[in-house]
Amino acid sequence: MDIDRKVFFDAVRGTLYGGRLARSQVGGMTALLDRFERGETRDRRFLAYMLATAHHETGGRMQPVRETFAASDAAAIAHLDRAFSEGRLPQVSAPYWRRDADGRSWLGRGLVQITHRRNYERLSALTGVDLVARPERAMELAVSVEILFAGMLQGAFTGRRLADHFSGNGSDWVGARRIVNGLDRAERVALYGQAFFVALGG
Repeated sequence: MDIDRKVFFDAVRGTLYGGRLARSQVGGMTALLDRFERGETRDRRFLAYMLATAHHETGGRMQPVRETFAASDAAAIAHLDRAFSEGRLPQVSAPYWRRDADGRSWLGRGLVQITHRRNYERLSALTGVDLVARPERAMELAVSVEILFAGMLQGAFTGRRLADHFSGNGSDWVGARRIVNGLDRAERVALYGQAFFVALGG
């Protein structure tokens, strides 16, 4: 059954976006709804959690972003270099964002920010988009939607999949954060997911 777009947008506008939605936010969410309706799954909990993840990872923009929300790769690299040199990235052992010998940077990009060359390689294989030759393509909305779906449905980000957390046995809205990033902000993303699920008619 198709999603009632008017009901959906009326609901999320009030619960998640302070009563107003920009055209770009509507466009991003529409791309995700359209992709879902093409069909590997009919489980709206899956879609709700993907929407919640995109909402969280993009700071509510619902469009692909660079790590640090910088306007360019150069600005993101400079910001990350500064944070690294000041000791504000204790979890990072090597600066993966610095350009390689071919001038490519493997900084975070997308609706879910993939980082490191190995992840660009993995998602290239799953999506059929050559993200190794052109990592900047992760900033294209259609490509980023494919990355999000492949990563979360197939477990390409961390090995955990949506089906590991949403099944006939129940819904693990908090634990589902492990699909992307451990339990970082897990309860917040869970609340987003539940709000999206209600908006989807769940």
